[in-house]
Amino acid sequence: MNEILTVDRLGQRGDGIAQAPSGSVFIPYALPGETVRAVVDGERGQLVEIVAPSQSRIAAICPLFTRCGGCAAQHMAPGLYREWKRQQMVTALSRAGIEAPVADLVDAHGAGRRRVTFHARRQGEAMVVGFMAARSHELIAVEACPVLAPGLDRAPSVALLLANRLGGSAKPLDIQVTASEAGLDVDVRGHGPLGDKLRLALTTLAERLDLARLSIHGDVVVERRPPLQHMGKALVAPAPGGFLQATAAGEEALAGLVMAALPKGKRVADLFAGCGPFSFRLAERMQVLAVESDKAAMLALAKGAGATQGLKPIATETRDLFRRPLLEHELNGFDVVVLDPPRAGAEAQVKRLAAAKVRDVIYVSCDPGSFARDAATLVAGGYALEGVTPVDQFRYSAHVELVGVFRRGRKG
Repeated sequence: MNEILTVDRLGQRGDGIAQAPSGSVFIPYALPGETVRAVVDGERGQLVEIVAPSQSRIAAICPLFTRCGGCAAQHMAPGLYREWKRQQMVTALSRAGIEAPVADLVDAHGAGRRRVTFHARRQGEAMVVGFMAARSHELIAVEACPVLAPGLDRAPSVALLLANRLGGSAKPLDIQVTASEAGLDVDVRGHGPLGDKLRLALTTLAERLDLARLSIHGDVVVERRPPLQHMGKALVAPAPGGFLQATAAGEEALAGLVMAALPKGKRVADLFAGCGPFSFRLAERMQVLAVESDKAAMLALAKGAGATQGLKPIATETRDLFRRPLLEHELNGFDVVVLDPPRAGAEAQVKRLAAAKVRDVIYVSCDPGSFARDAATLVAGGYALEGVTPVDQFRYSAHVELVGVFRRGRKG
């Protein structure tokens, strides 16, 4: 049904929300205050025409915006954009019944995203490489992306050449490309085991493309140069396809907030530590226990620690904190705990923290909802949430990172 609607507010995913006789309607790319014509199907609306635009509407920076699903907010003026992202955290805390100050959004885009995952699919006789369309399984071919760091300028063409070489099986591929100090670090998923002939061909192609490293499902095909990343004083080569903060500025911003909140003490546990973006910085002031389920990440962290001078000791433990969280007696030996779980949060671990005697907890999160749920557990266990700082390293997307600081015996 074609309707004229007035948009009231923005939803979590950036959709404009309007009230129709049938109830709330979510209209992608519509802004608060706008009058729009939309095709309404239940709760979903498809924008047909902007009858009266908002003063907060600006021109998108990419010609693929609204087709490519990577960005949700290129049409928002900076003020509206910043408040929309900050409000996600405010809303999540309110729903969890928690009162705490939420700082202004920290811009951590920096030079742009240093890692990107392209999807590759065979369409007819050709391989197409790009991103998925918004709310669709359609693949949009991408030759360039304005939110990527300069080190990834040739990433789309590299991904296409690799996809063409691997496309004989017709399997859909995911090609992760990361900019490193030594050049491009590429990990391909979806192909399956390589035969000797194909492995040799890929080695030759990696040489021609001057890749630092090429791996398939984490299995290194060739490493021509270690794909090093700066982490505090350390230089670390993350595991093939391993996790890395999306932007270098984002890592610095998150780590800076963690270090600013760090109390005096001797021992810190860095949980869900990855390959050490916080551990190496924490070790400039305290002894560190780094815990992570990914063995390859732990090996990368340990190797980086062994090659870096001027740090206090860093011990590592490979452990699934979802199934085997640190228990109270293990936690009580630490002055502070830092944790940076995946999007699902750290429900099992925070239950143990709530029952332990650790005075300070610094929680880094990529999901306001799971953070708010875990924050409620910590508050019920006697912690006060001192404050939350949202951090924006996924510019134009609906994602927001954050750092929350919890103290025992202090007002938030």
